[in-house]
Order: sequence, then structure tokens, then C-alpha cells
Amino acid sequence: MREWYRARPGYWFRPKRYGWGATPVTWQGWAATFALIASAVLIGSYAQGLGMIRFALLVPLVLGFLLLCRAKTDGEWRWRWGG
Repeated sequence: MREWYRARPGYWFRPKRYGWGATPVTWQGWAATFALIASAVLIGSYAQGLGMIRFALLVPLVLGFLLLCRAKTDGEWRWRWGG
């Protein structure tokens, strides 16, 4: 079980065991995830009442994070049923 949550050197994420996507397994992956959350909270709090501006700032942030995750994942992104 513990081996599932390890990645080869240079990778920050590992494909999820169930579902689609990846999960952070190194401090760099966790730092990137927390940076995304902190950035989204800051954008949300400073862009109150500016719906389209908030959307225009959040979309590139999330897309950039997803591209980073995909590039730094040790394995392919596909639907998984466990096992």
C-alpha cells in the first residue's frame, strides 16, 4: 500500500488509485497544491463583486495547475478502479 504513494525522482504527483487525476506525493506537489488554494482564496477575496474578472483570473490559474500536475505525474491520467 505504501508503494502506491511514492513517485520516481523528478515527479511530484502519482495517479489516483480510484477515479481520474493525480494526488501529491512529495513536498513540491503539496506546496503547489497549497499555492493553488491560497491563490484561489486571495483572488476570491480581492475580486468580490467582480464576477467575470474573478473568473478570468481563476481559469488560467487552475488550467496552469492542471498542466503542471499532468507534467509532474509519474504515470498517465486515466480512470482507475483501484487494484
